[in-house]
Amino acid sequence: MIIGVPKEIKNNESRVGMTPAGVFELVKNNHTVYVQTTAGEGSGFYDRDYIEAGADILNSIAEVYALGDMIVKVKEPIEEEYNLIQKGQVIFTYFHFASSEKLTRAMIASGAICIAYETVEDEDGSLPLLTPMSEVAGRMAIQQGAKYLEKPAKGRGVLLGGVPGVAPGKVLVLGAGIVGTQAAKMAAGLGAHVTILDINMKRLRYINDVMPSHVVTEFSNEFNIRKHIKTHDLIIGGVLLKGAKAPNLITRDMLKSMRPGTVIVDVAVDQGGCVETTKPTTHEDPVYIIDDVVHYSVANMPGAVPYTSTMALTNVTLPYVLSLANKGWYKACEEDLSLHKGLNIIEGEVAYQEIVETFQWDEVLA
Repeated sequence: MIIGVPKEIKNNESRVGMTPAGVFELVKNNHTVYVQTTAGEGSGFYDRDYIEAGADILNSIAEVYALGDMIVKVKEPIEEEYNLIQKGQVIFTYFHFASSEKLTRAMIASGAICIAYETVEDEDGSLPLLTPMSEVAGRMAIQQGAKYLEKPAKGRGVLLGGVPGVAPGKVLVLGAGIVGTQAAKMAAGLGAHVTILDINMKRLRYINDVMPSHVVTEFSNEFNIRKHIKTHDLIIGGVLLKGAKAPNLITRDMLKSMRPGTVIVDVAVDQGGCVETTKPTTHEDPVYIIDDVVHYSVANMPGAVPYTSTMALTNVTLPYVLSLANKGWYKACEEDLSLHKGLNIIEGEVAYQEIVETFQWDEVLA
């Protein structure tokens, strides 16, 4: 099979879909890999590294799409890429279709086979290709939140860890999944007081067992959310509904009950956000303020630490890429139920129920 690895063109996206080590494994299995020139530079991998691993370097993104039977990348295709995608071509990447009807319709029109990293699902319900980026984003949420709590950034001027004689900052985490757990871990490590909310009692028991005593768990409901947003300095949105739009747990009217300078980091922005006032931002222009509340909602947070993110992503995607390349997409998905759940759109037909429900279409088309 011919695998294409294009350079990411989303704003400030420095990750790349495959490391040289991943390319080496594909070439070892008798596949051809085309990598767009400078595609890996942002992550610390250079054309010479890919050449040494056995890849061929192409000058343009159009060439990569034109030659590839399968395109392996990081972020969803953006508008400039729509017309490059070919009928029957396998696109293996993060799609987050529920956050964009325009993208969804474009991929339907393309006739491509769209396999979404974020909906590949193991038997235990875990999401193996989403997990490493959720780990990165959860940890980064605290770093970014701490920065924007500073007064020059229009935050409350609170140091999360406090100092002797001054109470630490308070962090509210919505969701006790991968993002929430990693955020709580980082915040607790800084010495902040952390409250984490979820509706899954099994997860809350786990958090209660593994976290230090200054991480407090509570059941998530509107009453508790409204109570805590009045007193917490940093709010992390870490809610995920697999393949579907995130619920709005914080509505516009709730912002008025927050103290000026409160910071919200909505990691759920890729799935539409769990805060009603969330809108996607970029690393170039990451924040905006509504009702004196600072919103940080960068849609590709792990792109700010591309070396770590690219390495972590290839670690988990490579076995699936090899399977798709060795067997072809149909057989690979037929034999692997986890990978089959990653099928979102197949040659113009929607194959994932949550997409239909999100956009309130009549039925699954495949």
